[in-house]
Amino acid sequence: MNCLTWLCVGTGDIVKKRAAAALANAEGGRLIGICGGRERAQAICDDHDADEVFDNLDEALAQTKANALYIGTPVYRHGDEALRAIAAGKHVLIEKPLGLTAADAARMADASDAASVTAGCAYYRRMFPRYAQLKKILAAGTLGRIVLVRLTYCSWFNPSADDTKSWRVKKSCSGGGPLADMGSHMLDILIGLLGLPQTVFAQCATLVQHYEVEDSSVIVMSYPDGAQAIATFGWNSKAWTHEFEIVGSEGKVKWVPADTGKVVITLGRDVQAEGRVKRAIWVVANDGELPCRSDAGDEVVAGYDDLAVGLDGDTVGLVDRRRRSRQR
Repeated sequence: MNCLTWLCVGTGDIVKKRAAAALANAEGGRLIGICGGRERAQAICDDHDADEVFDNLDEALAQTKANALYIGTPVYRHGDEALRAIAAGKHVLIEKPLGLTAADAARMADASDAASVTAGCAYYRRMFPRYAQLKKILAAGTLGRIVLVRLTYCSWFNPSADDTKSWRVKKSCSGGGPLADMGSHMLDILIGLLGLPQTVFAQCATLVQHYEVEDSSVIVMSYPDGAQAIATFGWNSKAWTHEFEIVGSEGKVKWVPADTGKVVITLGRDVQAEGRVKRAIWVVANDGELPCRSDAGDEVVAGYDDLAVGLDGDTVGLVDRRRRSRQR
């Protein structure tokens, strides 16, 4: 298969603002159509020079020239639409979470195997440069023995009853609240880095909002080697937080904010200087020019060239606590 030709199913924000543009501009593929409400589908097609417009999935599957479908509809529709596309011989990329239940997901996986087509879930964060860098760091053993992973995503989400996104807070439509909706992205990163945990304890509650799904969740996990992971996901605070941190016996890596913020790599212990903790921070621009000076104006004498790389167009802070900066 030399080229993927895509039909997007759905006309909501995920398709309109992200998926359609991504597929239209993807190397090795092109967007040729949209299936959904006809007026909205036509508008999205016009934005991306796509020709096929459908308002019925059966009609779309029978007539489209696409060999792959992106399914960006509400979660309760994923299973049925994916199975119909697979039965028509189409490859499918399904928005997260994959389905309402594990059984839904298993049916999709089994059907794609039987039909010899490719099915995937849109957990794109494994494609981020910072993820690839962290995989390299872990493989090199730079952080020592991993002891803790901390995942946090918290925001405010309280849609009105007539909001087109209100299905996300109806359990029969979404399957759950922030744990499934945004937490699943971060859990996918955890699984990609360390594999599946051995034990899982989760507690969900609705503390602030007045809808069916949880607005708060806490998960405690452990791995066979004893490493622990703590995840907190919420839609109940206007103080937005999105962080990922992995801690080892020799150092830690923190993404803050997790998707697009700084990557901070810390090695060793705090260095005490002049009665306060003094951190030697290597601020590395995208061109990687060295040496630099820390935020405190101290010349940095530590060097870890292989870790000092620009990611995602951001500045990276490499925090080295093992060696002293030059005393002034």
